[in-house]
Amino acid sequence: MMEVSATEFAKRFSRYRQAAQREPVAVTHHSRVTEVLVSKHDYDEYMQLKSRATRAFRVEDLSDEAIEALGKAQMDPRNNHLDALMDD
Repeated sequence: MMEVSATEFAKRFSRYRQAAQREPVAVTHHSRVTEVLVSKHDYDEYMQLKSRATRAFRVEDLSDEAIEALGKAQMDPRNNHLDALMDD
């Protein structure tokens, strides 16, 4: 990944915008990466992956409706073998 200071990035934005089409460009401020410029394609791919990410919730954060729906949910019959794990 290419790294460039914020000052250099601002001076030559067009150059780094074009470079971001080939690889991410990390922008630094006081030697710390603060932003990363990526192509639209890479951004879209990231957003698609992010939308598929598993989400976890604490029970106390679930609504009463969600808890009720979970209680009524039926497990896929292909997973019946997992019931034996509950016997331990």
